[in-house]
Amino acid sequence: MASHLLTNIGELLTNDPSLGDESAVGRLTNAALVLDDGVVAWVGPAANAPSCDHVDDVDGRAVLPGFVDSHTHLVFAGERSDEFEARMAGDRYDGGGIRRTVEATNGASRDDLEAATKVRLAALRRGGVTTVEMKSGYALTVEGEARLVSIAAALTDEVTFLGAHVVPDEFAGDRDGYVSLVAGAMMRACDAAGWVDVFCDRGAFSVDEARHVLAAGRRANKRLRLHGNQLGETGGVALAVEMDCASVDHCTHVNDHELALLGSSSTVATLLPSAEFSTKSPYPNARRFLDAGVTVALATDCNPGSSYVTSMGFVIALAVREMGMTVDEAVWSATGGGAAALRRSDVGHLGLGARGDVVVLDAPRVAHLAYRPGSDLVSMVVRAPRDEFVNE
Repeated sequence: MASHLLTNIGELLTNDPSLGDESAVGRLTNAALVLDDGVVAWVGPAANAPSCDHVDDVDGRAVLPGFVDSHTHLVFAGERSDEFEARMAGDRYDGGGIRRTVEATNGASRDDLEAATKVRLAALRRGGVTTVEMKSGYALTVEGEARLVSIAAALTDEVTFLGAHVVPDEFAGDRDGYVSLVAGAMMRACDAAGWVDVFCDRGAFSVDEARHVLAAGRRANKRLRLHGNQLGETGGVALAVEMDCASVDHCTHVNDHELALLGSSSTVATLLPSAEFSTKSPYPNARRFLDAGVTVALATDCNPGSSYVTSMGFVIALAVREMGMTVDEAVWSATGGGAAALRRSDVGHLGLGARGDVVVLDAPRVAHLAYRPGSDLVSMVVRAPRDEFVNE
């Protein structure tokens, strides 16, 4: 493959302190970056950049690693805007609307589901997301969940089986039977998914039920993650640490003991502020997590009910405005934090040897992501090995 030089970079965030100003984001100014064979081959001052086969002069724009969106529910049919309006008028979110999406999704054709998922994925890509996780969870039958996993697996390497999203109506009187189905035949049918997730919260699955499904996932050589503590202090955080989950997601309600558990573990806290925005719920205080030594990721949680959001820039702006994060912390959490939540070392940074996933902003500084919320700031996205998506 041809070598590719990005030069005349006004501000470059590498997320590698050894390459920049020794902060977590590894900032350089007046910089350049070389991609070769799909990986980062050189980083340094623009004046010292080597010759390359292809050159892009970005004219003083800011450059950062591609966003890593480690929590999405992209494969679904239908919409639930009426629920959003009701919450804005004062109704409380309880997760009950998931079954509406299950009905719509099961009634949709595979072609329609694939087309709709690709549209949402393209929106994420245009906004700078270069690595994305996708969950199942909107079928709740063996065949239906396998179909959703198959659709996701054609679009991303990071596929999560979420058969334990809610208990379907037909199992209302037999919760144990549904948990056994999820942990058995349904999980086997979804073998293409490398991850297993459970919605462990009020109105969904108990800690014991979630532990049963996660243990089955571990026996099946799946990696583990968990929805936890979105609707209350319901034990999900402690379970995620106990099971060595890569990430526990939402964490809207977390006490000091749970923070200490997270801080002493390798489990990432993935915060989803667009869910709080869309459900009119209190935002978690990210400062508490960071001060406790917790690794924090940010993700979009794109789904039809509680966070129909495809903009990581909006998520970053919310984290800075509402959750006590600095811009650098929020950007790191949407890149390096997301990579940690997927236990990936090849993405989320622009250190030597990293995947060549790069976002160029139409702005001189990365701070514009929070400074100008809602603006179309992504000028170019380069994804390894050499795909480009350009906003015009």
